[in-house]
Amino acid sequence: MTTQPDFRLFVDKEIMPHSDQFDREERIPPELIKTLFDKGYIAGFISPEYGGAGMDMTTYGLLCEQIGRGNASLLSLFTVHGMVSYVLLKWGTKEQNTRWLPRLASGEIISAFGLTEPNIGTDARHIETEARATEKGYILNGKKKWTSFGQIADLFLILALCEGKPAAFFVPRETEGFSIKPMSGLLGFRSAQLAELQFENCLIPKGNLVGRIGFGFSHIAGTALDHGRFCIGWGCTGLAQACLDASLKYSSERKQFGSFLKEHQLIQRFIADMVVRVKAARLLCQRAAELQESGDPELIMETSIAKYFASTAAMQSALDAVQIHGANGCCDQYPVQRYLRDAKIMEIIEGSSQIQQIIISRYAHQFELI
Repeated sequence: MTTQPDFRLFVDKEIMPHSDQFDREERIPPELIKTLFDKGYIAGFISPEYGGAGMDMTTYGLLCEQIGRGNASLLSLFTVHGMVSYVLLKWGTKEQNTRWLPRLASGEIISAFGLTEPNIGTDARHIETEARATEKGYILNGKKKWTSFGQIADLFLILALCEGKPAAFFVPRETEGFSIKPMSGLLGFRSAQLAELQFENCLIPKGNLVGRIGFGFSHIAGTALDHGRFCIGWGCTGLAQACLDASLKYSSERKQFGSFLKEHQLIQRFIADMVVRVKAARLLCQRAAELQESGDPELIMETSIAKYFASTAAMQSALDAVQIHGANGCCDQYPVQRYLRDAKIMEIIEGSSQIQQIIISRYAHQFELI
């Protein structure tokens, strides 16, 4: 089994030196994506039965932490590709798993998840994309937005309403009537290659329905989002670690008033708070990983706790890192400006911080924790 030091060394060598360039070019090089698949990293939890690495969730979480430390945009590929793969493992038919999982594990195809729409974000139960049942399959019409790696994905997991009930469908890129519009100029996640998706009378085969009609949100989207939050929580821990690492380096090299920044007490406070946030976030993510392995019913709440805390920790750590760097933290010669932009996105995707607070409160009452 690949170990955390291996993940760290790979990120240090192959990702971190190039992340600012990826950000400027608004893309991840295909050769890097291929390497990540060849190493069995992306969707590394897929079982060897389907050609995957068979990582346990703790190992996979530690991998996501290191990817998040290196490049948050790249982490979103792990997130969306993992969401689709995880849904297949839990809800896919034998035929669907045999058809797609080996190709998802090898990187022959890349997958993406389409839930958010131009008019619908958090209120996902009222999506406007519709699917109409016919003898030949389902006719899909609608739009999706903010789809990470939608520009290059080959297979899309799409949520729609069918007969007024939520349903999920696999939509191949080559489907007639399906079009993709690249998005650019984002605040953060600039190299995540986001896209808008449009479906105009797309015929979806019956075999591409995931689960049953009516299960689209509660089961399919719920499973996908839980896994996405798991990946994001770990990735935010890595992003907070990157902020800490950059601040330690800068404060050890920069002098003000005749002393290194690290010798100033207010800087020491910034550093101490970052250390505490990183360690606390990592422990919460490890707890979520343990519950993922055991299937404990509290895993949904614990995963939301990890995502909520880790994303806010990453955001505050990025703010502090920029403050420590001063004016240098506001230019593209230092990565902390990218960390700040990416951290803000982390507080929004896969359920905003406010949604996580609602989930945590509801489950806390359910399990009588308060």
